[in-house]
Amino acid sequence: MHIKRKHLLATGLTLALLSGALFPSWGQQKDSMIKSTKDAEILIPRPFRQPVQSLINDGTVVLDSIETQTPGVKILLMANNTWKYYKDPSVILRNPIFTENWNEDYPDPYHTSQDDLPEKISIWVVDTLSAYCCPDQVKVYSPFGTRHRRRHNGVDLPLRTGDPVFAAFSGKVRFSKYYHGYGNLVIIRHENGLETFYAHLSKRDVEAGQWVEAGQRIGLGGSTGRSTGAHLHFETRFHGYAFDPQWLIDFESGTLRHRLFVLKKQYLTEASKYIPDSDDDEIFINTQDAKDYAVADSIAKVRAEEQRQAEEEAAKSVYVTVRAGDTLSGIAKKNGISLAHILKLNPHLSMKSILRVGQTIRVK
Repeated sequence: MHIKRKHLLATGLTLALLSGALFPSWGQQKDSMIKSTKDAEILIPRPFRQPVQSLINDGTVVLDSIETQTPGVKILLMANNTWKYYKDPSVILRNPIFTENWNEDYPDPYHTSQDDLPEKISIWVVDTLSAYCCPDQVKVYSPFGTRHRRRHNGVDLPLRTGDPVFAAFSGKVRFSKYYHGYGNLVIIRHENGLETFYAHLSKRDVEAGQWVEAGQRIGLGGSTGRSTGAHLHFETRFHGYAFDPQWLIDFESGTLRHRLFVLKKQYLTEASKYIPDSDDDEIFINTQDAKDYAVADSIAKVRAEEQRQAEEEAAKSVYVTVRAGDTLSGIAKKNGISLAHILKLNPHLSMKSILRVGQTIRVK
């Protein structure tokens, strides 16, 4: 569970003073030396374990995580007796896509010649673990193309100032600041190499370098920058080149057109507005989708077994909440188990761990 850093420090100090066993004479002799948070952290080494965050930050507390057969994929056990699969961002971020051509100060960090791009690029937009959220389910009122003799690199979606704006796909925030005509702008780079732009925001809720999940609120709608009224300017780009987002998303229905998107070089021009795919493209995409479904079926069998194991694990798991004065040995004794067993169930703990009031510990 997530506890604010200052609160963790305060409870750590309280436990240290109450126990006496960890620092026998510290409370009587050195408490006057604490002048700041920095001083306290030097005097009391406090291991801090960052909890695993849920896919979308809905406030549900994560009690534990279980590894699966797929590297980087975990099962999260939630405090409300539910569970969910979780794609660990720390594993995803090892992909060089999140380091190459990375710049947090300019919207376009690429220097790729369009001539160097292939004629067709097959892009998996979502997979069996990656989610999608329509940034704003409305009718597009200003489409991609040329507007007032200027290139319009995205679509404009009507909303009111203060309306929430959501990330379309999971990814890492590359840019979050005020930028010329865009106003408050957030750019997210995704695992497949696409980038999505969210402009004219009245407020930005995320910072560059932050990982966000599909459906997570990244800001509030507004009319900052070169804008005549509140709306969301939404762009999709590949290697810095914008293409009509309607090739990807049906904004009126809120649906994603295909899980596999075939991006053609010709789409990267201002004249290439969305039109229905050709029969050849439909056949190619449907064939690839059929293969993906077959793979998904085999994965589903593995996941079904993992789900059964997770449910069994959740059913037999028992947790206690640390109170003032509690120790690991005391908790073990109260629950009729050995200290070694507690350490086995809670691999993040050790004999030297300092317990925090409110901390959750598994005992069965």
